[in-house]
Amino acid sequence: MSQSDAFQKPSFLFRPGEWALVLAIAIAIALTGLVDTNHSYWFQPLASLRDIARNTALLGIFALGATVVIIAGGIDLSAGSMIALSGTICATTMLALAPAQMMGFRPVGLVAVAAGCAASLLVGFLVGTLHTWLITAVRLPPFIATLATLVGLRSFARALCESSTAALTPTKSALINVSDPVFKAIRDNVWIPVAVFGILAIVTWLLLTRTVLGRHIHALGGNEQAARLAGIRTDNVKWFAYCFGAMTAALAGLFYVANESVAAPVNQGRGHELNAIAAAVVGGCSLAGGVGTVPGTVLGTIFLRVVIDAVSKIIKTGADVYEGLIVGVVVVIAVTLAQVGQLAKGGRRLLPGALGLCAIPTLSLLAGAVAAMTTGGRTGIATGLVAAALLALLRLWESRRTA
Repeated sequence: MSQSDAFQKPSFLFRPGEWALVLAIAIAIALTGLVDTNHSYWFQPLASLRDIARNTALLGIFALGATVVIIAGGIDLSAGSMIALSGTICATTMLALAPAQMMGFRPVGLVAVAAGCAASLLVGFLVGTLHTWLITAVRLPPFIATLATLVGLRSFARALCESSTAALTPTKSALINVSDPVFKAIRDNVWIPVAVFGILAIVTWLLLTRTVLGRHIHALGGNEQAARLAGIRTDNVKWFAYCFGAMTAALAGLFYVANESVAAPVNQGRGHELNAIAAAVVGGCSLAGGVGTVPGTVLGTIFLRVVIDAVSKIIKTGADVYEGLIVGVVVVIAVTLAQVGQLAKGGRRLLPGALGLCAIPTLSLLAGAVAAMTTGGRTGIATGLVAAALLALLRLWESRRTA
């Protein structure tokens, strides 16, 4: 899909890959309903819907920011740490303005809540500005610049939390409890984050498809040098993209604090930046830049959360152990399927030569091991054998096609 197609295509039409995601979501839900021994989707549909909707909204809010950054040709690895820092900034601001109320688990007042939220969003803007300065002025690669803040922001958030509690409360702590009624209302009403996610998705779609800035974002990601020669102020476009990404992560951080009733910089949002990137990639974004849509990211987020929820319902105990593995497998499969057409046109092979021969048992053992750990030894052996047979057939077909 060309840049102009992405800019002009109506919102109510999905691309073929997005329709495939809709089908994949439906299949995942149906299979989970059948395999889950508790049949939660059938007997507790509203509770299941609320859980998926809440988790989808929380992930989707900053996945939209990741989408804008990726389309602009960049990458932001700091979203998870930004979530932790945002929640800490909000909690410490409220603690500074109303220490007695925070320590007594009483309402801190709308002014303190508004100040905490505004401070978090402001810090998101400042972090986005820092990223842009490192990338455009210092000339660091985006991966290195945001990797540094991935590590640094979380440490800064923890230090801020401990120093603030040491100064404002009797004991130093690495977390701050948040029990104001505003945050409780957000936690108890799942449709508030869902509504925010929906509104933000519409705004982001309008931005990318109906504004000059959106056209410039696509142009920047497609070919930065050509965009610069065309008169686009690429540094300013990058500034917007990285600030948008950091501020959506900061906004998500506020919802995480509300959902968990605590600002905990040690673990809050840890690893979530990879989930956001995964949702965007599954939704059709190209890590090379210039390609991606908001509907694709929304569907990618829903699909990712449905798959993760399916794992928790099927495995039940210890399902979180496999979450990262599942996300990684889904991303690899999504990108591979997106590349199949290009590989076929270019005459390239997925399993070439000796490397392909070694890849077949490696992939088969991996598939069998995952199946064995989640569903049992016999299923694992069967899965490994089936994977080996399919991969061998694929190699044979590729050999005959290129002969």
